[in-house]
Amino acid sequence: MYVYNWYRKETQCIELRAGQKGKAMKETEKIEIMHFSQEGYVEDGKNVYETGKKMIELADKVADEGYDAVFLMGVGGTWDELMQLEYLMNKFGDRDLEVYLIHAAEWNVMGHKRMTEKSVVLTASESGTTPEVLEAVKKMKDMGVRVYAMTKPEGPIGQAVGAENCVAMASDHGSGGCEKGYYLADCFGLRLLNRRGCFPQFDKFIEQTKDVWTHLVDIRKSFEPRAEELAKKYALAPYTMFIGSGALWGETILFSMCILEEMQWKRTRYITSADFFHGTLELVEPGVPVFLFMGEDENRKLDERVRAFLTRGVTGDTDINVIDTAEFAIPGLDDEFRVIVSPWILSSLITDRLAAYYETVTKHNLNYRRYYHQFDY
Repeated sequence: MYVYNWYRKETQCIELRAGQKGKAMKETEKIEIMHFSQEGYVEDGKNVYETGKKMIELADKVADEGYDAVFLMGVGGTWDELMQLEYLMNKFGDRDLEVYLIHAAEWNVMGHKRMTEKSVVLTASESGTTPEVLEAVKKMKDMGVRVYAMTKPEGPIGQAVGAENCVAMASDHGSGGCEKGYYLADCFGLRLLNRRGCFPQFDKFIEQTKDVWTHLVDIRKSFEPRAEELAKKYALAPYTMFIGSGALWGETILFSMCILEEMQWKRTRYITSADFFHGTLELVEPGVPVFLFMGEDENRKLDERVRAFLTRGVTGDTDINVIDTAEFAIPGLDDEFRVIVSPWILSSLITDRLAAYYETVTKHNLNYRRYYHQFDY
């Protein structure tokens, strides 16, 4: 048994987007934003910006010492979250840069032939206790590998890494999705690229995203009515498909697996836009909701192909829902940085807002689990 908490609603002003990307939005109506502290979130954003400076310092230390490869390590949601950084480092990095995304549980039994004492590892654990990550960190430290972590310095993983090599990523107010973790990881990874001469616009990017949190609040406001509508329509569906690609692929998995499967016990199928046409398309039929998350990178061409197929009418009366990050403005942000921020936008829309409304429809508390962290396994 558990007690379901009905959430406090705050009346907020919404600024609906005028239509063109980057244009100022016009305040037109009052909208309620549920279970969200606007002031707290913006304050957390300021703190994350300051914490990002520590991540930049750690990256500078790594660059000064040198390295032969970068490993991004997680399990479950943290593995998903690091996918966007793997994508970005490969996108902007030079051809000599080696970046590997590894799963801690797999590394513990398989290792990785390219990891040496000259390698560097970035990992994350919000709880600070993730057993697979803790085991891997201890083994890596024994190998002489440098490990840096986004976690609680006082937790077991933080203690294993060393307080000087980790930063806390949890917010004080608990508002938001995964975008703050994305920001911190990007500060580390993109700074390494900058030091290699691959991302010379790093300082400009940091300056332009300093106050991104207020814009992510506005984006939430504009999406709030649609989040409620989508949840009422699909939260009780027995099976739902989620399609994404490129910089958004990790967030696509995270929402499908961590939010809907783990926290809502919903059956989902997540598939890349590239692989959609190799099996999954045959499962599209009336009664199966399909969500397509469209990004702003090279893979958008693949997203467009999926959208064209889903909307041409051959699949019958199917519920097709497109969420396109390009529709949401971030004033003052150069177009070249949109690809980096697109996962932050999607996280604000779905991992935060859509998840909150699913919870109200299913009456299933997002914090309630049957098995996860309930006993040892």
